[in-house]
Amino acid sequence: MDQINLAATSPVAHTPSGDLRGRREGSANVFRGVPYAAAPVDELRWRAPRPFPAWDGVREAADFGPSAPQAGPSDVADIVSIGGAPEPTSEDCLTLNVWAPAETTDPAPVMVWLHGGSNRMGAGSLPFYDGAAFARDRVVLVSVNYRLGQLGFFAHPALTAEAAPDEPLGNQALLDQIAALEWVRDHISAFGGDPTNITLVGESAGGLDILALMTARRARGLFHKAAVQSGGGWLPATPLKTAHERGATAATALGLTHPDAAALRALAPEHLTAIEGAFGPVIDGRLLDRDPISAFALCDFADVPLMIGVNSGEDSLLNYGGGLKRFGQLIKPNAKLAALYPQANGDEEQLIRLGFRDFAFAAPARWIASRPRRSKAWLYAFDYVEEARRETMPRASHAAEIFHVFETLDHRPDGAPPATKADRAISAAMHARWVDFAKTGAPGADWPAYVPADDAWMVFNDTPGGEVKRCWWKAALDHHGRKGKLLILLLRARDRLRTLFSSRLRK
Repeated sequence: MDQINLAATSPVAHTPSGDLRGRREGSANVFRGVPYAAAPVDELRWRAPRPFPAWDGVREAADFGPSAPQAGPSDVADIVSIGGAPEPTSEDCLTLNVWAPAETTDPAPVMVWLHGGSNRMGAGSLPFYDGAAFARDRVVLVSVNYRLGQLGFFAHPALTAEAAPDEPLGNQALLDQIAALEWVRDHISAFGGDPTNITLVGESAGGLDILALMTARRARGLFHKAAVQSGGGWLPATPLKTAHERGATAATALGLTHPDAAALRALAPEHLTAIEGAFGPVIDGRLLDRDPISAFALCDFADVPLMIGVNSGEDSLLNYGGGLKRFGQLIKPNAKLAALYPQANGDEEQLIRLGFRDFAFAAPARWIASRPRRSKAWLYAFDYVEEARRETMPRASHAAEIFHVFETLDHRPDGAPPATKADRAISAAMHARWVDFAKTGAPGADWPAYVPADDAWMVFNDTPGGEVKRCWWKAALDHHGRKGKLLILLLRARDRLRTLFSSRLRK
């Protein structure tokens, strides 16, 4: 506790890198825009993050740092619609933000937050990620910016040719997240945090990245618990060969048919982020040896306490970018599907939506929770819709739980209906579950750990604190689970072939 000098409005943290001056805001000491790595620009673009140099004197940490360059206006509008705009942006984006209890005598547990946004948009500075409620409850909250889109998951033969033999490829965002965790390990005690009690928490793409980090040996020991909110689990990682092909296609679209690394690094960031694509972990054989799904199937992952769950209305994602039409081509409404979802009353669109939720989110979350481990796992479903929205919103949409986990109902976008007393009660109770998990490694004695034979879910509904339900959505999840097992077998076969081919090339 002697590492932080408290003043009425301007606390100063004495870190190994130098002194930081933040702000006292209510019961929290807040430090914004804290650099955890050097700017990944020029020769450092697409390289693993380098340490930020130490400084003399006191560095101001009152304002958020820039967000990562990211997707175009239509996608940014989706973020604005739920309460914030990630601007300004800059490649010099590797900063984090700390909300720490202003008055505490013992080292406080730490939560590190990885935002969602399809790995192509978002920022740790968005208002609904405000960590004040966690600091109030004696938890240090750290939100992280990391590289996104073509700057965060990019591979190209020219970059691979210049890389060192053990240098990771195509996973720049994951390397940023690892660097942030290393910074937390080395610096968080200066803010009153406990470096031996770190919980890694993420939503959507942030949750998917956590599942990848749980299988990456470089990340082992950097966090002691994990919580994955709407992170799916069956989205395959990208083989390096495919990532190379996508990188070459992106370069060609920008006028570079056979570029060297220098030509790629000369591209303007706004041109790179304009190239659309699916972004996520790359199986490079260096950071990730195999698909994370295969690693979980083989029980080769960080054995730490885990909370994992879904929202009842994850299908709200289908409202963007023609998603409903695309997924409708993959899942055909039929009598069998109608029998699994009687609540759809035979409506084909509802069958597609419910099938998407369960195949892409609920079934893989249950499968991840069921993997054999020494540590415990807890499974949840968020099924609460704010009272004023119930006429237009049948289920809890993707990302809706964030406002409750952070207790930031007052940071919803302009035009959102006022939160009711019941809304706030649900929010406070759900937030308390995350606080308990950060402090003790368990989200409450009344929430049973997941065991497949028991199939217990904590369902966050109108009951404050949630309600334990067993065999929640069981028939549908068993159905989609069988499909998932086929996918897992295919991915494991792909990984074995890749390993065999690579070993022959080395001979």
